[in-house]
Amino acid sequence: MPSMVPLDPVPQPIDHVLRGVADAVALEDRGGALTFGEAEHAVARLAGWLAAMRLPAGARVASWLPKTREACLLPLAAPRAGLVHVPISPVLKRAQVAHILADSGAAAMLTQPARAATLEAGDVPAGVTVHQAAGEGDALPRSVADADALAAILYTSGSTGKPKGVMLSHANLWLGAISVAHYLAITPGDRVLGVLPLSFDYGQNQLFSTWAAGARVIPLDYLTARDVVKAVGRHGVTTIAGVPPLWVQLLEAEWPAETASRLRRLTNSGGALTPRLVGELRGRFPAADLYPMYGLTEAFRSTYLSPDLVDAHPDAIGRAVPFAEVMVVRADGACAAPGESGELVHAGPLVAKGYWQDAARTAVRFRPAPAWSRSGGTAVWSGDTVVEGADGLLRFVGRDDEMIKSAGNRISPTEIEEAVLAGGEVREAAAFGVPDPRLGQAIVVVAAGDGSAEEAVRIRLRRDLPSFMQPQRFEWRDTLPCNANGKLDRAALRTELA
Repeated sequence: MPSMVPLDPVPQPIDHVLRGVADAVALEDRGGALTFGEAEHAVARLAGWLAAMRLPAGARVASWLPKTREACLLPLAAPRAGLVHVPISPVLKRAQVAHILADSGAAAMLTQPARAATLEAGDVPAGVTVHQAAGEGDALPRSVADADALAAILYTSGSTGKPKGVMLSHANLWLGAISVAHYLAITPGDRVLGVLPLSFDYGQNQLFSTWAAGARVIPLDYLTARDVVKAVGRHGVTTIAGVPPLWVQLLEAEWPAETASRLRRLTNSGGALTPRLVGELRGRFPAADLYPMYGLTEAFRSTYLSPDLVDAHPDAIGRAVPFAEVMVVRADGACAAPGESGELVHAGPLVAKGYWQDAARTAVRFRPAPAWSRSGGTAVWSGDTVVEGADGLLRFVGRDDEMIKSAGNRISPTEIEEAVLAGGEVREAAAFGVPDPRLGQAIVVVAAGDGSAEEAVRIRLRRDLPSFMQPQRFEWRDTLPCNANGKLDRAALRTELA
């Protein structure tokens, strides 16, 4: 299918992204439909309200909201007013909100009365104004911002420490939208269900890439998988973007055949799809193309796997997305040969501008682009170990800080997790290395279930995995925790095990 969005490499200010026909629907929710013309006017008036605060250029404005219309439009309105948007996940609690407000140096925050009431003395730094409703001001015209100027700070959690703010420019956001709209071949007739948090780069991009293509986005805060099923039927949804825990939930839900057949596109990030999940998604949504994607907030998207390759290569993360340059790099800095594992390094205009007010951590991850980069500038070292096959496709091996070192072997937790899930006895699992005096690290698998399947799983693993990859023990939970972005919360599980 030819893309309706050409790959124009010249970025524009992100508030120009509402590119649909004026009377076409840009956003649809329980409140009804908002056309592109109406959305443009609403952004202009919201930007005018922000401008009336008379904050200095580049001041940070936070939002702590569910997917209200203001939450969807603020990522455009704040940059139009010359400000930097800091979205805070609505599932975060007061301590995390306090950290983000203080760390970002936010001058203002837009939230709701019920959320504001949960904040305690000291949570809101001095000088921060908290607004419990948005207003309207004089309409501001589209901005003429420098594409390199800061437009947003997105907070992301690593394996250690508190969340850090990733600085994103207008160019980062704009070219990310064009890239995704292009390779997903989104057309004005598409209806994209936005179920992921807008504080997550992947969730926010649902807005931008949909609008860049002139299509309709349906923002949804859901409680159960059934809510998603109903929304697909009610709004005629063609596209869902998700993460693996969400797919597990959706596959467990009941889908009317007519509703399931409406879906034309499923996109995945935030964790690998197992071959079993690929097969189940194929069976449940036969008319949908499946797009596995890999990325990191520091570089947005890195790779995607074309739908026509998914069945033959379900373990691959694919090739570079448009505007991205990726390379597998050995520890000595040389490019790895096919079949040789190394760290994925990402260059090009999608690379973020570093971590907000954290020069030390920025210097570790963001460095001058290596000689192989055509674009130059800055590259980001992902911390992820990958390997490029003879077929030119990249495959994820594991995170450097998550690799298990047992009895002298470097073991990918992903490989163990896939083996645990392959038999169908368990729907979710996470593998970790824990200190062991004899092995260095022993393998522990945390799995969802009551433990009744453990013996069957162990019998199969003894058949399928070498002895050094056998889990020392299983720990069973009713469900596995997810973080604010809906991804499996490995950090929380690791803390529990510690």
